[in-house]
Amino acid sequence: MKKLSIRCIVVGDLMTNCYVLTVGSKEGQNHCWVVDAGMQPEPLLEYLDKSNLTPERILLTHGHADHIAGVGDLKQRYPQAILTVPHAEAAMLSDPMMNMSLPFGLHITAPPPDETIQPGDELNLAGLIWKVLDVSGHTPGAVAYYCPAPEIDNPDRNNSTNSTGIVFTGDALFAGSIGRTDIPGGDYQRLVKNIHENLLSLPDSTRVLPGHGPETTIGAERRLNPFLKT
Repeated sequence: MKKLSIRCIVVGDLMTNCYVLTVGSKEGQNHCWVVDAGMQPEPLLEYLDKSNLTPERILLTHGHADHIAGVGDLKQRYPQAILTVPHAEAAMLSDPMMNMSLPFGLHITAPPPDETIQPGDELNLAGLIWKVLDVSGHTPGAVAYYCPAPEIDNPDRNNSTNSTGIVFTGDALFAGSIGRTDIPGGDYQRLVKNIHENLLSLPDSTRVLPGHGPETTIGAERRLNPFLKT
């Protein structure tokens, strides 16, 4: 089975988790994806250069500024990378008010998407299938990316491990928390409903890789997350 390598690189004052995915026996081979590209992306660009990686695809979980601010730099350096954006979030890339940068005195935009996706779609990374899940509620069209059973070769861990799955949740689900909904476009009931239906329905051992903070598992959040108690 092809092994998936995941590297988390934290960027910007808001400490956004950017993820680099590679498939192969070692880093530096083909099939690199980037999940989210936050503000001040220099550490991300340096890592790609150092590892001799060329992104084939840039995936966005949602359209807030701290997840899209580095996309322009990535696309300038890697113009062939396919910018993949949730369909309902596409307008946020060009609208600083919608992406929440203008209220903070910034005017952040990103290039237009090369491709839009919707919940139910699937993406193929060198034979590994990623399912697009609806986790809207923090923003109107946010998605998560779920791979059911990859074999993991993770340089951030001490050794390789087989996992029931991996899910990138953006700002929908965190370790011990959920995304804010007291902002334009936020909907608390919708977010909690989508987390219960589309994330907590995954196996307990699924690794949750969020947009900020440490990773967790679906089982831990089902048991311990105070926002998800029924």
